[in-house]
Amino acid sequence: MNKPRIFVAGHKGLVGSAIVRVLERQGGADIVTRSRAELELTDQAQVREFFRSERIDQVYLAAAKVGGIHANNTYPAEFIYDNMMVQANVVHEAWKSGVQKLLFLGSSCIYPRLAGQPIREEYLMSGALEPTNEPYAMAKIAGIKLCESYNRQYGTDYRSVMPTNLYGPGDNYHPENSHVIPALIRRFHVAKVNAAPEVVIWGSGRPMREFLYVDDMAEASVHVMQLDRETYGANTDPMNSHINVGTGQDVTIAELAGLVGKVVGYQGSIVFDASKPDGTPRKLLDVAKLRGLGWSAKTTLADGLGSAYGAFRATLDER
Repeated sequence: MNKPRIFVAGHKGLVGSAIVRVLERQGGADIVTRSRAELELTDQAQVREFFRSERIDQVYLAAAKVGGIHANNTYPAEFIYDNMMVQANVVHEAWKSGVQKLLFLGSSCIYPRLAGQPIREEYLMSGALEPTNEPYAMAKIAGIKLCESYNRQYGTDYRSVMPTNLYGPGDNYHPENSHVIPALIRRFHVAKVNAAPEVVIWGSGRPMREFLYVDDMAEASVHVMQLDRETYGANTDPMNSHINVGTGQDVTIAELAGLVGKVVGYQGSIVFDASKPDGTPRKLLDVAKLRGLGWSAKTTLADGLGSAYGAFRATLDER
């Protein structure tokens, strides 16, 4: 019996690399990957030729342009254009080549800035988005609707999962363009090495955030992808088919900073700069639907931060 050929788009990224790890542990599949140098996903002609020649059976669409508040504010045009082009090309060319199963990975920023907490899937498009990442969020909403539209018109089985804030091995630790946990890990590590008396954190420290270890996210993605069509369809609506992925628990940014400082071993003070933007006040996902489908997060925040810091230290040792 031939192994299914599974294309993991974005396999070098945080989520894509974790999905590859899960699929490799499971075995039984031929995993197909391409670097950006080998396949530019914003180029429709390249994507078309790839699907024509590779005989792909399933797709995990984890490729995306991502970044924190600073990056989203600085490069809004790139964030909406690149993500919309990647999604449109991969979904359309996958369908044209006969791919029936695809999993699109979105983001919890698709929900309104002031959405009720915890955030349920049906809150999508019920209010205004957070301005600092609106272009990225709009692209991800379009990705969900792209999958739903192809399902409705062509009978495909394209699914969408919306993760909360992710962290772990393979993260981006750029000092300006990273998300909150890798940014904090880097900042506290540098402060410890330099014996800095204090670490300054953007914002008031009061906003609350939920964080999911990336290997848990990958396992959830594979779990959702492997559900039979009847089970998945019975738990979603054709025009509200995405599923939240998270822990169902959140912490304040101040609490998170304290945890990161403890994991890193920093002994100085933590100061909050309230003149910098906080972003959304709270963003906790309702994960009842996913739990009803048989999956819950396994990694605690403290354990995950320890593993993430170890992975960051390993990147320093490689240089």
